Amino acid sequence: MSTMKPTDETQGPAEDTQPDTSSALTRRSLLARTGATLATGALLMHGRAAQAQSSVPGAHGPREGSAADTGGKVARQSHLPPGKAGRDYRPVVVPNGAKLPWKDVGGVKVFHMVAEEVEHEFAPGLKALCWGYNGHVHGPTIEVVEGDRVRFYVTNRLPASTTVHWHGILLPNGMDGVGGLNQKAIAPGETYRYEFTVRQSGTGMYHSHHDEMTQMALGMVGLFIIHPRKPVGPRVDRDFAIMLHEWRIDPGTRRPDPNEMTDFNVLTMNAKAFPGTEPMVVRKGERVRIRLGNLSAMDHHPIHLHGYQFRITETDGGRIPESAQWPETTVLVPTGSTRTIEFVADEPGDWAMHCHMTHHVMNQMGHDLPNMVGVKPQGLDAKVRPLLPGYMTMGQTGMGDMAGMHHMPMPANSIPMVGGKGPYDDITMGGMFTLLKVRDHLDGEGDPGWYTPPPGTQARLANADELRRDGIDV
Repeated sequence: MSTMKPTDETQGPAEDTQPDTSSALTRRSLLARTGATLATGALLMHGRAAQAQSSVPGAHGPREGSAADTGGKVARQSHLPPGKAGRDYRPVVVPNGAKLPWKDVGGVKVFHMVAEEVEHEFAPGLKALCWGYNGHVHGPTIEVVEGDRVRFYVTNRLPASTTVHWHGILLPNGMDGVGGLNQKAIAPGETYRYEFTVRQSGTGMYHSHHDEMTQMALGMVGLFIIHPRKPVGPRVDRDFAIMLHEWRIDPGTRRPDPNEMTDFNVLTMNAKAFPGTEPMVVRKGERVRIRLGNLSAMDHHPIHLHGYQFRITETDGGRIPESAQWPETTVLVPTGSTRTIEFVADEPGDWAMHCHMTHHVMNQMGHDLPNMVGVKPQGLDAKVRPLLPGYMTMGQTGMGDMAGMHHMPMPANSIPMVGGKGPYDDITMGGMFTLLKVRDHLDGEGDPGWYTPPPGTQARLANADELRRDGIDV
């Protein structure tokens, strides 16, 4: 598809020369009565002023500029000059991740994606051969602006055919990327071109849509961030993007198992399991946005942030009107969906953020383990060690002891079920777990280290005088 040039008001397809004025007025009237902002910005569509997608998903009329709105055969594809970082938007931060570079060719943002095998480290001690893009798992985050014209060249260096589906992105049918339905699959060694105009804002995703079970399970997913041409809502100081995913990697193996349906044992944020996850670092008083996408094979993820209440401001359908946003401390991110939260970082500290499905904060744990809780092994260890040197019964008091396994022999290519070093003890979590680090002052953008609570603001061992004073009999 070639780039379409904006025309003057006397030109354009025949179906656009006599717009349904009464219908347009009715739509505007309905939107005005609901108090909705008619659009996030004006786009020049085939030479006449047309509004961008309404800021209210599901508003009282079709999205302007779409085929349903114009009666045209396809959605309009004229575009605006390429949006630039710093001028038109604040770039997102992708902890542990990368961004896909682009270049301006005649007013079009041109990207090159390479589907290829990638050796990826999920956490120190756990690597696997995955499939990704441009040397990364997950694929680099795509960052564009509403109204941009984008062109993607996709080169396939995999041993199998593939495609790219632009998940949640509004575009012509032939660019949707479903192998066999919208296009021929991209054979090994081939390079395909996708091209469309971005007509929305929000958080989308991309992934293979050919043999999805295999290719997505091996890592062929990524985030597609679209900034509004005209900012909507309060300006944020930090904008983080995190992809949630799940994998089956048995100890000793070197590749994720795409056939797994229920027992996923590596749960990740941006393809990293704790303790391999980078923290999100912000300064006290800054407004923070966290975008969460979920392309896990089977599981939804309730992501809980400690220390804060936030507002859910976006779904994958776009911005939620302010009157409809609601406060939470946990946001459920369904499979195949995105959610965006915002809050002001007004309380310093090291705050946990994690999936609240408790097995999703474990590493390489299976459900076929015997229940050892309450077992009293007594002299069992000494009797077994002549047969199995180094044997130690574990699990009789729960899984917390697993955090200390880093000093013990481990199966090849495996990591302890839980455990990352904390400032006081091992943190007995793994998997889909990371940290929000809020500080009064920051020296650069790197990890500021561990937080030290001010005196009198930290839990500690109770002393005898306190217990006696308060009538606590232990």
